[in-house]
Amino acid sequence: MSVSWVIHHKETTASTNKDARGAKPWEVFTASFQTAGRGRLDHTWVSSRDLNLMMSAVLPVEGLPPDHVATLPLAVGLAVAKALSKWAQEECLVKWPNDVFVGGRKIAGILCERDSDNVIVGIGVNVGQEIFPPEVADRAVSLALLPNLASCPSVAEVRDEVLSYIEIVYNDWNSGGFQTIYETLSKIDMLRGRSVEVVQTDDDKKPFVGVCGGIAKDGSLDIGGNFFYAGEVHVSSVKI
Repeated sequence: MSVSWVIHHKETTASTNKDARGAKPWEVFTASFQTAGRGRLDHTWVSSRDLNLMMSAVLPVEGLPPDHVATLPLAVGLAVAKALSKWAQEECLVKWPNDVFVGGRKIAGILCERDSDNVIVGIGVNVGQEIFPPEVADRAVSLALLPNLASCPSVAEVRDEVLSYIEIVYNDWNSGGFQTIYETLSKIDMLRGRSVEVVQTDDDKKPFVGVCGGIAKDGSLDIGGNFFYAGEVHVSSVKI
């Protein structure tokens, strides 16, 4: 299936995910700056004006089983990782359930929200930002900061590359299920083989710690034979 993306852009908006509510499949909403950008679990997404990609794409999921739809963030993570690897000069990795890392630092985040028969896929990619707030400076990176980068692409170039890969991965995921992309995703699974800690909330006093067996075939995370789902927990720490 060939996709014709329809792109809407604002200089300033509260949230591109909010802009995308009620939109049709294959519509895309971008902004130069967000005043209320969000990540997963209502964490703030920090981005300077004009320097990074802030985008929400509307993907159809009508008629698909809920357990299939639940794996869409991982499919999008795979697409974003593949797109960014073009410039990173190394393989970008997917950190379950919705982040993309390169060189041990986060370069992109994904926030998926159901909207009737569609899913709004919010994507933030650090493109040209070189200075980050102190609270995230040690764990964030942008394309502009990568040591092997020949020249930093424009935000529009990153947008188009990401959308191109989303189309490819979505078509495979939609027609054949999560299993069609599972092997490829497993090869760039950042957490596999590492000691990880998962919590239900940021102030959870009883985290679960164990060696990660990787992303399971249903999209859950295997930690020492125990399986966790994205709506239940989030990864609070990772050790090599």
